[in-house]
Amino acid sequence: MYALVENNEITKLINYPKSLVIGDVRYPAKIFQLWSQSELNAIGIYEVITDSTNYKDPEYYINTNEQYSFANNQVTKSWGTATPKRLDDENAVDENGDPVLDSNGVQLVNYGLKTEKIRNIKAQASNLLSKHDWQVVKATEVSDYSVPTEITTYRSNVRSKSNEMETSINNCTTVDQLKALYEYTEDDDGNITRPLAEFPEEI
Repeated sequence: MYALVENNEITKLINYPKSLVIGDVRYPAKIFQLWSQSELNAIGIYEVITDSTNYKDPEYYINTNEQYSFANNQVTKSWGTATPKRLDDENAVDENGDPVLDSNGVQLVNYGLKTEKIRNIKAQASNLLSKHDWQVVKATEVSDYSVPTEITTYRSNVRSKSNEMETSINNCTTVDQLKALYEYTEDDDGNITRPLAEFPEEI
């Protein structure tokens, strides 16, 4: 990305090389490939440098809109301070602080990150368990059939791991703690793990 700077002000952002008019001169798109940076700068075209210092993972943070500035012969794209998303649920209220109700008169809830993550964990667990549900159903309908021990153990481990993950999520008091649960690291032996751990291997 490039920017056109005129009188020390950014007047145009250029997302891709294209023909453009500066002053009374039309310049072809090829100048972006053929001219040096100093030659482009001489007519007011600067490559945009990205400063991601304040930009944070949008899954956990609300970033400000990007902003562009020109200083010391450089155009920089940057962001303001990011705001952590809400961790916990809260009741929905309007601008006057009054409850926001649904059509049945029940107060709406704005769900936080913890609830979203736990819903995902539950959905994963449900998907893993559903693959063997037919065996559980069969065991209730066929008297001489029982669910194999390895399956009952596996299902128990899935539920246990799901509960463990939910506890870890609920114990977080900051967005950074929650985010850290999902960050994978590799040890000296090449094992890749995350603090939240994983569900048992499918069988």
